[in-house]
Order: sequence, then structure tokens, then C-alpha cells
Amino acid sequence: MRDGLQIERPDIPVADKIRLLDALSETGLKEIAVGSFVSPRWVPQMACMDELVKGFHPKPGITYTATALNEMGRERLRRYIPPLSDEKYHAQTEVYLCDVFAQRNVNRTIAQQMARWPKAIEEAKAQGAKAAGIGISASWGSNWTGEVTEADRMTMLERQYRLWEEAGIPVTKVGIFDPMGWNMPDQVERQLVAIKERWPSIKSFNLHLHNTRGMALTSSYVCLKVLDATDTLLLQPAIGGMGGCPFCGNGRSAGLAPTEDLIHMLEGMGIETGIDLEKLIGCVWMAEEMVGHPLWGHVSRADLGQRRKTLRYGYALRRDSGARSPLHQRTRSLQRRSLTVERSDQEPPASRDDELQRRFTHRAGLGPVKSKVVTFIISTRVSPSRPPNKQDYLAEEFLWPTTMHKICCRRSRLSQY
Repeated sequence: MRDGLQIERPDIPVADKIRLLDALSETGLKEIAVGSFVSPRWVPQMACMDELVKGFHPKPGITYTATALNEMGRERLRRYIPPLSDEKYHAQTEVYLCDVFAQRNVNRTIAQQMARWPKAIEEAKAQGAKAAGIGISASWGSNWTGEVTEADRMTMLERQYRLWEEAGIPVTKVGIFDPMGWNMPDQVERQLVAIKERWPSIKSFNLHLHNTRGMALTSSYVCLKVLDATDTLLLQPAIGGMGGCPFCGNGRSAGLAPTEDLIHMLEGMGIETGIDLEKLIGCVWMAEEMVGHPLWGHVSRADLGQRRKTLRYGYALRRDSGARSPLHQRTRSLQRRSLTVERSDQEPPASRDDELQRRFTHRAGLGPVKSKVVTFIISTRVSPSRPPNKQDYLAEEFLWPTTMHKICCRRSRLSQY
């Protein structure tokens, strides 16, 4: 929600965001980033945070988080605890490794961030913290200053670790953030190995890997191979791979690893996640409808190995407005529409594709069809091995004429003709 929507257009209705957040709550996810308490002047997409938090329906057992980059933002965050949680800001120090990005994103220099470390440690001691976390951002590289070396990363982590050690609070968590997408799998592997060897007390690893250069999912896999059963790995993907930071210079290409692709990979490896992948894919399609363009995940397009098929037969579909829509144009619309089914009066073009459609229609034995209005979703999921059932479609209830049932039962075997 946060990374996903903060780079999209700012006029997405709050009601749609609430609908998406509630749908995500039903997927089995244990933690959801709701948004950011930041200035609407700089991030207008987050101007509706108060309405969003007041309007959504939190589900027990899920941790809802929000980003707050300064004291004013954290004060706003505290007003909504619960349902939100600010636990990630407890006993935590972090620093950016790029001065340009730090000033663009949080309006502070690296020196100013480091100057706040002693105050954060004193606050943690006053609250009786038993463990602490350290973190770095722009960890593997910057679009302004170039690549960051492992030595630079370890130096900044070492300085934070030493301060917590002097305060008598053990460091058990580390956060490594890559908002500009410079991560490479081999570098991620070496970094995790170095941290485990240097500081055995660190058992929780939080990685925020952007997919700008297509490496986030592979780097996530590497993390699974490096860490062992005594470690905890937290990954921060986004549905459809959407989103990104508006201040890192990458635009929408700065998205994260698609959540559905990551879950598909984990489940395929035998790692139980407790997440309903079908519902998660439904959320991706809902998000596409909201933002008005296709997203960048793969599983949501492949639909768990079966291609999302669209109706391709010798009938024209026209909306109630009367405007005709040619069948050969594929659609990604997920909205329920009233459509009219009627016999096509147009002469089919002399192409192999349309000839296949004609043969398919003939073999299906459809014949003339009287016009009727039905509620129907164009994009469906049909297996050639069985007739469709209610779970094969995005709408739970709709009228289903016999002729359309024939079409959907047989259209998946179009390639046989």
C-alpha cells in the first residue's frame, strides 16, 4: 500500500484504497504497510492517510504499519495506535549511505541522521528496551553517487552496533534497504554472510529490495539460501511489483518484487506461507483497475501456470451504450459489466486466427443466438480438464447463458482446430 501507491496518481479515491486494504487483509498476510504520514505537499498520494486509517476494517492478527520520517509524522502515527503499530521505530537507529538521496527523501544529511543516534538510544533505555536494531539505506548504490562498497556498509553498521553495545542493549536486528534498486544477488549474499560472521547476536534480517533492475526476487532467494533455521527473514515486496520512491530518480521502474511472485516461489519451494495466493492475485487485479494500467508481476498474468484466457469466438460483444468492441482485442478489465451477446454481422478477415475462431464456433454448435443482457467478466480462468465452476471466475454471482457455458468449456481447446 505505501510503496505501491505513493508513486501513482494522487486522485485515486479513498474508497478504492480502503477496498484494496480490506481485500489484502483477507489474504493471510501478517503485516501490511498502510501508508506514510508525510507532508501532502511533497507526497500528495498520502494526503488521505487519516481518512484511510479511519475507514478501513482491521483484522485481528495482522500488524498494520505506517512510515513516519520525523517527529511530526510519528505524532500523527501515535493517534492511530491501534490499529496501527509503531513498533518498528522502537530501539532503532539507521542511516542513509547517500547524502543526496537522504536530503531528497527525509530532508536530512547523513551527519544529521548520525547526530540523532544518541537521542534514540537514550529513549530506548528510558523505555527499558531489551534489544535493538540497526539499519542502512541506499545500501548497495545510489543514482547520484554510484555504487556503495561492502566496507562502507559494514563501517556504518559497526558504528551503530558499538553505540548500542556501550549502552548495554544487545543488537539482534538489522535492516538493509535498497530504495534505488542496486542490489545484486552475489553482493546480497556476501553482505549477509559478513553480518552473521561479525555479529552472531543478529538473528533478524529485514530486507527492503527494490526491483528497479530486475534483481529483487533473485536476491530474495539468495537470502533464503544464506540464512538458517535460527534466523528470521523479513522481506518487503509489493503486489504486482507496483510503486517506488518518488525521490530516487527511477520513477515507476523503482518497484519492488511482486508479492504474488514471491509467495508463488516460496510455496513452490515447499515453504508454507499461510497466504491465499488466489486472493492475492485478485488484489493485484483490483490494484490494476485502481491505477489504470497493467502492473509488473508474472504470476498474476500466468495465473498459476494457466494463461488467463479471453473470449475469442465468432460473436461480437457490445456494451449497453451500443459501442462495438472487436473480440480479437484482449482486455484486462476486471470490472463487472453489462454486455449484450449478438451474432456478428461483420465479414471475418481472411486470417488464420479468425479462421480458427470460425471453426471453433462451428464445432461448438452454437447456431444463432438471441440478444440477451448478462453480467459477465471477460477475463476468466478455465482448465481444459474440467467444466468451469464458480471459483473459476472473478464474480461470485452472475447470469450464465447456456451458450456462453459451451464457449467457456471449449474455448481452452481452440488450438486443436
